[in-house]
Amino acid sequence: MAEVRFAKAINMALDETLTKDPSVVVFGEDVAHAGGPFGVTRGLLDTHGELRVRDTPISEATIVSAAVGAAMSGLKPVVEIMFMDFVAIAMDGLVNQAAKARFMFGGQCSVPMVLRTPHGGGVNAGPQHSQCLEAWFAHIPGLKVVVPSNPSDAYQLLKAAILDPDPVIFIENKAMYSMKGDLDEAAPAIEIGKAHIARAGDDVTIVSYGAAVNTALAAAATLAERDIEAEVVDLRSIQPWDEETVLQSLSRTHRLVILHEAVTNFGVGAEIAARMADIGFDELDAPIIRVGAPFMPVPFAKSLESRYLPDADDVIAAVEKVLA
Repeated sequence: MAEVRFAKAINMALDETLTKDPSVVVFGEDVAHAGGPFGVTRGLLDTHGELRVRDTPISEATIVSAAVGAAMSGLKPVVEIMFMDFVAIAMDGLVNQAAKARFMFGGQCSVPMVLRTPHGGGVNAGPQHSQCLEAWFAHIPGLKVVVPSNPSDAYQLLKAAILDPDPVIFIENKAMYSMKGDLDEAAPAIEIGKAHIARAGDDVTIVSYGAAVNTALAAAATLAERDIEAEVVDLRSIQPWDEETVLQSLSRTHRLVILHEAVTNFGVGAEIAARMADIGFDELDAPIIRVGAPFMPVPFAKSLESRYLPDADDVIAAVEKVLA
């Protein structure tokens, strides 16, 4: 067991898989010589060489298309898109090629590629470098979407994503790169699609993923001081998502709050709320409440961004409402 930063945990997972599997390759803008825009891939070039860790031109469409071809040719590419906002340029390769290949070829081939990309605010990067677009990809059959909330999960889930035979979008909240946490390299592997009970409780269920899980835990700690025990469910992945674990939690607490940093409208929370209203209706003692960002671009100014992002107080207010 060791304490490592979120960025280091990802680096360790990449280093380990590059060492163990010669078919794994890493490429993207500035991932080799510069070590990535956030330092996540630092040192990998020195250890594994330019054939395995490569810088690319500034062309997201080319990066993704090359990864699709490489994956269909026997490699396991792990590519980085510098900011999630830039995936818009690479949508054809992801949505029409990577996601559809297994279906188009009757299951005779797959696309074992991972696309790593940071999302989220908190670093005052403005509206074109701070968006949470994970709901786009969760809507696409053939893609898996993973969003870890801590260093240990990031390490385990990235290894699972690289082993997966299908394309995985691996999302990292850029505000978490310096976050520290315990990491046990010998811990059991995490299965994509299995949620985790981050905190047990019996008064209300709070479902979240990524950095917002830590916001939920902070809210739960404050609520506990008021004798309100919130159960926090960390989805870990949103496609597939673990509806069984969420339903089991709801059957214990009978109240549900869903939290994510992305805008509330048409988001992941909407899908979870709709599904739980369907299969968990008899368990509900109050309406489901979603907590997320308002329907507007992410502000650049620090003072505005801090008000834009959902915080623990917003979660507490939602919990109080469902308990009222």
